Amino acid sequence: QVQLVESGGGLAQAGGSLSVACAASGSIFRIDDMGWYRRSPGKQRELVAVISRGGSTTFAEAVKGRFTVSRDNGKKTVTLQMNSLNAEDTGVYYCNAVITAQELGYNVPVWGQGTLVTVSS
Repeated sequence: QVQLVESGGGLAQAGGSLSVACAASGSIFRIDDMGWYRRSPGKQRELVAVISRGGSTTFAEAVKGRFTVSRDNGKKTVTLQMNSLNAEDTGVYYCNAVITAQELGYNVPVWGQGTLVTVSS
């Protein structure tokens, strides 16, 4: 069964750092874009960062210069490093990957279960 499993997150103080990681598992033929979205209190889910298979990155304006995203294609993992955290970064962070697999089909978006990041001010 194809799935994304997140790890990391937790509690940090404002100005601190945290990282969240995501690993894809199952019988996967190919993973294209991988990324992170978040749902902050009172807001809809929004893009945080995306990284292409070739390593091109896109970041939300709110996190540019503070967050970095990386991936390991061989291990099927993506990691979000979050620095200079502030209270507005609080939310549930969801991993997303565009996956081609026999059980899913071609280029299907798959979501992780989410991991909570809380930043105290």
